[in-house]
Amino acid sequence: MNRYPRNMTGYGANPPDAQWPKGAKIAVSLVLNYEEGGENNILHGDAGSEAFLSDVAGAAPWPGKRHWNMESIYDYGARAGFWRLHRLFTSRDIPVTIYGVATALARNPEQVAAMKAADWEIASHGLKWVEHKDMPEDEERAAITEAVRLHTEVVGTRPRGWYTGRCSVNTVRLVAEEGGFDWIADTYDDDLPHWMEFGDRDQLIIPYTLEANDMRFATAPGYIEGQQFFQYLKDSFDVLYAEGEAGAAKMFSIGLHCRLIGRPGKIAGLMRFLDYAQGHEGVWFPRRMDIADHWAAIHPHQRFERPSEMDAQSFVAKFGTIFEHSPWIAERAHGLELGPAHDSAVGVHNALCRMFRSASYEERLGVLMAHPDLAGKLAAAKCLTAESTAEQASAALDSLTDAERETFQALNTEYVAKHGFPFIIAVRDNTKDSILAAFKTRIGHDTQTEFTTACAQVERIAELRLKDILP
Repeated sequence: MNRYPRNMTGYGANPPDAQWPKGAKIAVSLVLNYEEGGENNILHGDAGSEAFLSDVAGAAPWPGKRHWNMESIYDYGARAGFWRLHRLFTSRDIPVTIYGVATALARNPEQVAAMKAADWEIASHGLKWVEHKDMPEDEERAAITEAVRLHTEVVGTRPRGWYTGRCSVNTVRLVAEEGGFDWIADTYDDDLPHWMEFGDRDQLIIPYTLEANDMRFATAPGYIEGQQFFQYLKDSFDVLYAEGEAGAAKMFSIGLHCRLIGRPGKIAGLMRFLDYAQGHEGVWFPRRMDIADHWAAIHPHQRFERPSEMDAQSFVAKFGTIFEHSPWIAERAHGLELGPAHDSAVGVHNALCRMFRSASYEERLGVLMAHPDLAGKLAAAKCLTAESTAEQASAALDSLTDAERETFQALNTEYVAKHGFPFIIAVRDNTKDSILAAFKTRIGHDTQTEFTTACAQVERIAELRLKDILP
């Protein structure tokens, strides 16, 4: 099957009410990445030095060599930056989530002890702070397994959450298949948690951020002073807080690194932001495990049969009657590039309509001819499809007086004699009186205009039928 895997629909126009605890208007998720001692280094068995996210301008890997300046910047994060941040958060009683690289945690026992004493969540940030994009699938799977083993050995409990960061296209699936994670953060696709399905596993995703992130101090375009970081965080907070006040509460992720935000001139911006956020009512500072627990309890995943995953036979069986007696439309639609965007009434409707619109004139005329007369002989003989029977009943066309029935039949005869196909209207959008009025008006149209109008009504009927059976 020709399938497009990306999900660009998400919650669409109507995201769920987060229902944060105590009616909070916003959930501010503070994440501290602990990577010091897990970065690329020949001491760690890597081919060269680290070159990512530091204050070394224009950094590049040094193959086969230690990069003393780079190492010392990472060392600052562990020796000074971490403790400055630890004092800041514990003094304000704000819990954080640690993204802990397993090998970095193993090399920093005092920091791990401080994290645990503060009751911070220690999630996994992978085995090593290295690129995964070119890593063979079996090698990455083994690295995930080893990361969990080492993390559990060092911390004392296995991680409940995961974030790779420098991930591959396989990472999220492989971590979900590991089976032990309550949440995964390797997406940047929403302001709310959401679920993904991997085989039989329903995996909660808590999206992360690369923009409300102090990494911008080390990338271009980026921040050059703490005030810029504060302003961006404040602006983001204000928009999301206002949405929460309007009943659409969201999550605000903030990404931090010991060696970056731990510097005095940078942390000043974070401190200003915390002053600002804590000055508002209804602000929740959860660990990600707290978000995961809340979301799983309030918004558990509900599976349904996804059109994009159906085989041709199942797809046609489900949607072959949406266009009256015209299963060929569903047969053709199944061959389109379907994906998550088509797992809804709107999505399937779009696919079916594309095939109807691209069909020949004769084929579309055949669809019009397949529709029954309104309140006609087929209805009287109870020979309509179940969909048509219900639709005509919705406008009380199944309970006409003898005089009304005669009027409808006379109009049907006149309309077909002039245009060559039945009068078609989405009866669920109408009443008996409005249908009669449209009947009398449309008989006077030229046939091409009526053909176009009838086709549009067929599409509307299909839309209403799909909304009966799909989200």
